[in-house]
Amino acid sequence: MSDSQPQQPSHSSRNPAEGPSRAPAGGSAPEAGGLLLAGARLTDGRTVDVRLGGGRIQAVGTAGSLTAPTLSRVDLRGYLLLPAPAEPHAHGDTALTADGEGPVSYAPDEVQRRATEAALLQLGHGATAVRSHVRIGDVHGLGPMEAVLQARRSLRGLADLTAVAVPRLLTGAAGADGLAMLRDAVKMGAAVIGGCPDLDPDPTGFVEAVLELAAEHGCPVDLHTDGDDPGRLARLAAMAGGLRPGVSIGPCGGLSRLPLDAASRAADQLAAAGVRVTCLPQGDCAALERRGLRTAPVRLLRAAGVRVTAGSGALRDAGNPVGRGDPLEAAYLLASQGGLRAAEAYETVSSAAREAMGLPEVRVEAGFPAELLAVRGDRIAGVLSLAYSRIVIHRGRVVARTSAVREYCDSAVAVALDLPRQGRTESGP
Repeated sequence: MSDSQPQQPSHSSRNPAEGPSRAPAGGSAPEAGGLLLAGARLTDGRTVDVRLGGGRIQAVGTAGSLTAPTLSRVDLRGYLLLPAPAEPHAHGDTALTADGEGPVSYAPDEVQRRATEAALLQLGHGATAVRSHVRIGDVHGLGPMEAVLQARRSLRGLADLTAVAVPRLLTGAAGADGLAMLRDAVKMGAAVIGGCPDLDPDPTGFVEAVLELAAEHGCPVDLHTDGDDPGRLARLAAMAGGLRPGVSIGPCGGLSRLPLDAASRAADQLAAAGVRVTCLPQGDCAALERRGLRTAPVRLLRAAGVRVTAGSGALRDAGNPVGRGDPLEAAYLLASQGGLRAAEAYETVSSAAREAMGLPEVRVEAGFPAELLAVRGDRIAGVLSLAYSRIVIHRGRVVARTSAVREYCDSAVAVALDLPRQGRTESGP
């Protein structure tokens, strides 16, 4: 099966993670009657059973203590159970276009297909919530936005998809149409207001227009910026400080190219204003002119008190033709190259990303939402290194499963070294 054609797992009474089946084509999927996750390992080293119901975690107990014959059961022996990641920076309207011949089609059905397929790919990696930035205006008008909103409706019960309206210009005579279209996008259902102030002739005016409209409608703001202009960042922080439910900016790779003292001042200003930064460790996105592929200085920002999240950005489009859209890869890169500990790196794609997206907190504790990811392994560092087999749980039911099998040929060396195997032991093809 191609990795661009994910299947939806069944919800059998024995083990919902055992095989694929088709879910309803539209509308919300029915809530699961209950699910028991058996023998899962937690990050603190405990091995537990977890009972889910009504979309939440009902109980967490020692392994074997929550047996319930009437519940569906998933055997998670050998898996680490984590709060599910979320994707704070996707581009579903342009995803999966890198290999196409000729101009990219923005016909509504094509955009909807791409946005849906991209969200399912990201779901398979573990992201049960996705924030997708959608370009509006120019010759395509609001067509891409309507297509992504339709994708959001078709994904209900599988993943939560949120649309960010991204106009190109908002100032001057040329920006009047963009501002009107941005208002229409919010009325249509865009839940977040975005854009690229760096590309507007008046970046400060662009930010002012976005913040004013966001305050009017009570929407969060999520802006693209390279972050290479300290003065522009200072003005943005001064204007954004009072906005609730909050402002995120990214990918801010330009902060890494500033002198240390200038970058530190900018980080302090962003922290004081409560502005979050979403970095893109896997590479840039096509929304900004490519000015260098350095990641934002995550350690410097965190030391200043900035809440840092990590996103995927481009998923096989012009911004990154080999983008994977995998939150665990973003965390891996922050741990391997960004100087973060493995647990800190995973936080940027899970709890920090959920907070930035306005989603409820998730812990593997009773009462919290059942948004979970089980990955074969026993520690976060190992999971980020070899995150092959995954089971994804959204609203209390298994919605995606990826299974990898590793085998070595029969040889004296393999036997002598007792090499680890992950696969069938019986003979056969």
